[in-house]
Amino acid sequence: MTATLPPEWAPQDWLWIGFPHDAEEWPEVLGRAQEQIAAFANAVAESGQQVRLLVRDPANEARARSLVSGAVTLERRCFGDVWLRDTGPLVRSDGTALRCRFNGWGGKYLMEGDQAIGAELARDAGLPVTESDWILEGGAIDTDGTGLVVTTEQCLLNPNRNPELSRGEIEARLRRDLGFDRVLWLGDGLLNDHTDGHVDNLGRFVGPNRIALPCATGPDDPNARIYADARSRAEAFGVEVAEIPSPGLVTRADFIEPASYANFAVTTNLVVVPTFDSVHDEDGVAAIAALFPDRATVGLPADAVLAGGGGFHCASQQMPRLSSGL
Repeated sequence: MTATLPPEWAPQDWLWIGFPHDAEEWPEVLGRAQEQIAAFANAVAESGQQVRLLVRDPANEARARSLVSGAVTLERRCFGDVWLRDTGPLVRSDGTALRCRFNGWGGKYLMEGDQAIGAELARDAGLPVTESDWILEGGAIDTDGTGLVVTTEQCLLNPNRNPELSRGEIEARLRRDLGFDRVLWLGDGLLNDHTDGHVDNLGRFVGPNRIALPCATGPDDPNARIYADARSRAEAFGVEVAEIPSPGLVTRADFIEPASYANFAVTTNLVVVPTFDSVHDEDGVAAIAALFPDRATVGLPADAVLAGGGGFHCASQQMPRLSSGL
């Protein structure tokens, strides 16, 4: 039987989180981004799950220690971007870690350490590592644990990733490497998402054959068409859709941010939802809480984190509890 990727709501042993360190990536907001990631780490640790917060150097370690509780473990590592969802290990149900090739999101952001950090974390956790022959980021896929995976055409079919592979060949690799036997292809991801449309900012499975998708919250919502297209595709595929609100139009100066409550992080005891000082924040958190009645849900500010290009889900990667039999 092919090993597969457990769904995110399966029990976890710990959560890896990246701590922001690059002032060029977070101009003028690095301090706030660090505070928001620290609040995320603290919330998960206080819920009873181990957190391993990766810090780049002694100065960052000292800064992180001033912000997090003693329940958070700090690990000094050489990494560039904090987006461990994409650079960290994908741990499969057989206790092995998959590391696909990584090219800095289509060659846009190449930073020292990002190609090696996934294998390093896996090996230090005692996991055998399988290196694969194609480019795949963890934020580009989401699974319901039954063999069904969702992704976007904008990302996985982008010529800046695997131009030599057809749609069918990509589906074959998803089956070979991660045990996925059904692929729900959504279209575009959110406007201005520098990952070329990662699905973890658009559609997230919340149960077997059930996906959470945003809906537009006003006439100026910049992603209204994208949300409607995603819903149409999911329903045509036979997947149940649970609607969650969109934050609406979120801007930084004149830039329209790819803000989304769908970038929530599911941990063993807690769901953490990013908020953006939007009038829709309370409704967004409540809608996601209703989808996970078996655990607590909290909304935490993530606007400064988003200014660097991602969210709580992007900055984290879970270690499944393999003893759970998954």
